[in-house]
Amino acid sequence: MRSRDAVRQGELNGFLDAGSELHGKLRFEQTFRIEGSFAGEVDSPGDLVVAGRGEAEGEIRVGRLVVAGTVRGRVVASRRVEVSPGGRLLAEVETPCLVVADGAWLQGPCRMVRPDAAEEASPAALPAALVGGLRPAGS
Repeated sequence: MRSRDAVRQGELNGFLDAGSELHGKLRFEQTFRIEGSFAGEVDSPGDLVVAGRGEAEGEIRVGRLVVAGTVRGRVVASRRVEVSPGGRLLAEVETPCLVVADGAWLQGPCRMVRPDAAEEASPAALPAALVGGLRPAGS
């Protein structure tokens, strides 16, 4: 899926243009598009689109995340995460639906959850295999 399609599905609440840099907390209702650089916390029930040259780093809690640029940190998406060709997702990911296209990059632990459980998830709920490595059966 192309990141421009994601913007068409919901009303665009905001836009961080290429060459712009923002640090802090971001909250929005429907769709926000990042083409610049963001570092901090994102909290929204809507869609976050990180475009081809966009970068986002930090704690990201959204309904849906579309990655065509680069995202680092921790992602909790209550509906879906999509990594487009050329996109780089270097994060701990928790979502009920994960789509990684050919040519996309995904690095980090992933946890698939029920749609209603994604909102209640916490780092303490991660399985030991994601936190400290795999353990032999029976131990």
